[in-house]
Amino acid sequence: MKLSAFGEKFAGESGIVELMDDLGSALNENPKMIFMGGGNPGRLLAVEAIFQQRLETIMADPGQRHSLFGIYQSPQGDREFRQQMAAFLHKQFGWPVGEENIAVSNGSQSAFFVLFNMLAGKMPDGGHRTIHLPLAPEYIGYADAGLAEGFFTATRPSIELLDDKLFKYHVDFSQLQPGTSTAALCVSRPTNPTGNVLTDEEVAHLDEIARQHDIPLIIDGAYGLPFPNILFEDALPHWNDNTILALSLSKLGLPGARTGIVVAREDMIQAYTNANTIVSLACGNLGPALAKELFASGEIVSISNELVRPFYLERSQQTVKWFRDALGELPFHIHKPEGAIFLWLWFEGLPISSQVLYQRLKRRGVLIVPGHNFFMGMDDEHWPHQHECIRVSYAQDGDVVRRGIEIIADEVRRAYAG
Repeated sequence: MKLSAFGEKFAGESGIVELMDDLGSALNENPKMIFMGGGNPGRLLAVEAIFQQRLETIMADPGQRHSLFGIYQSPQGDREFRQQMAAFLHKQFGWPVGEENIAVSNGSQSAFFVLFNMLAGKMPDGGHRTIHLPLAPEYIGYADAGLAEGFFTATRPSIELLDDKLFKYHVDFSQLQPGTSTAALCVSRPTNPTGNVLTDEEVAHLDEIARQHDIPLIIDGAYGLPFPNILFEDALPHWNDNTILALSLSKLGLPGARTGIVVAREDMIQAYTNANTIVSLACGNLGPALAKELFASGEIVSISNELVRPFYLERSQQTVKWFRDALGELPFHIHKPEGAIFLWLWFEGLPISSQVLYQRLKRRGVLIVPGHNFFMGMDDEHWPHQHECIRVSYAQDGDVVRRGIEIIADEVRRAYAG
């Protein structure tokens, strides 16, 4: 089989392909595997019950049932859902948004593929533009989304060592210098993989830099604000006419519905919708059908604040304690958990790479994600730190997570012992 350049790039191996292959295998084919790798959310029965009730209501109404299964929605997404979403954002935050500022995607991953390649890559004048990541490490799913080579650049973070074996990355604004080839700044908030939450001041500074360079600021809020609000620090949501905010229903408990949401100024939404028509034809109906009433009633706020956030906060605190107990006096640091559903561990001076550690743990039935996959845009930097970190999810049942931690600690101890 002969593949095009596109085929060779997208049909080949990559970090996100390996991650999702592991996820599918662990959750569907090998349930004995201790899955601490991907971003599958935890199971919250109270949230499931809300979605079940909503689905039963839809199924009992012939009109709603037909709308769910029997028609194509607009490539921009279900209009009523977009109206309810816009009204919610305007009421909650005073943002001047209407339905024309919102588009639906078949998952935020596909939204980023379209947005990134709309803005960066080969330009009409023959030039080349890039997406800049102000705070590496960043989400593994971005890494291979660009159609062109050299698609991402990144700024190395500054590292603040904290008490109790914690540390924190910060945007190093002294080194953040977008050039004429930068098409956009992009950050996830909270940051996937580290659980870092950019402060309101950092976001405002990034917004100012983006405006000065006449480029958009893209904020990936899949885990954050205004929903599902998996944040353990005080922070405010951010949007203006120079911001592209990407949201998702996945971490509310609907990853299978594949529903992403883009909030941006009208010309950006129109361009995105045109491109999305070619890529996806139309958007899926399930996520908007289940969620539109939650936005209309405001129940999305109570679900996020009273059910989703407390669940992950408790898990985060418990998992940090388990790691501290299991790793003892080994030279480890945990990124201060400020949100999301992961811990980011740094094993300073690790004698083996995080990729080798991943392979050893996989053989022992534990799946994590090796850290080097998250440092896209820094390929030419010889920074050992990139190979000393791992991402670990704590979304699975507590007993499973604890068993996984014991195996991770044992394998890391063996690595240091040689």
